[in-house]
Amino acid sequence: MDGKLVIFSAPSGAGKTTIVKKMLELFPTLKFSISACSRSVRSGESDGVDYFFLSPDTFRAKIKQNEFVEWEEVYPGSYYGTLKSEVERIWDAGHHVVFDVDVKGGLKLKSIFGEKALAIFVMPPSIEELEKRLALRSTESDETLKMRIAKAEDEISHAPQFDQIVINDELHHAVDKAKGLVETFLQKG
Repeated sequence: MDGKLVIFSAPSGAGKTTIVKKMLELFPTLKFSISACSRSVRSGESDGVDYFFLSPDTFRAKIKQNEFVEWEEVYPGSYYGTLKSEVERIWDAGHHVVFDVDVKGGLKLKSIFGEKALAIFVMPPSIEELEKRLALRSTESDETLKMRIAKAEDEISHAPQFDQIVINDELHHAVDKAKGLVETFLQKG
């Protein structure tokens, strides 16, 4: 199998993770690329399942050793990235890779892999709705919520650079649209 990549990017809280989980259920040939990060483990998360949790020093060492396909310092001292070994692991098993990454990471992956990748931007219905969703998570302080909203506004400005945009106003509509896009892409020669 010639491995392909499906990239889902969105501002935090837009629903990309939920949509990615649905795609994994619908398409057995898709396997999730576990990202690496330097943040602390949150309640209910597991190392090697949700993320590869690395210390900032370990993350920086892996950057120096060129072990990432892409990486970014999202906030000062807060790193996220895609390990080359993850993409190779999935392709070696004969599957396609699906990513749940931030907007800069998604654009970087698309620029690296070109036509082998489908980059989908998950658009929240509005900034107000996004703020409501993030507040409901109860994982943000007022300060981090403001930072995330400011970052979301910037990220939304990059949506036209993606191959496709899926508006997540009603989850089942967003899942149906994403399913059609992924199906068409995977069937292409």
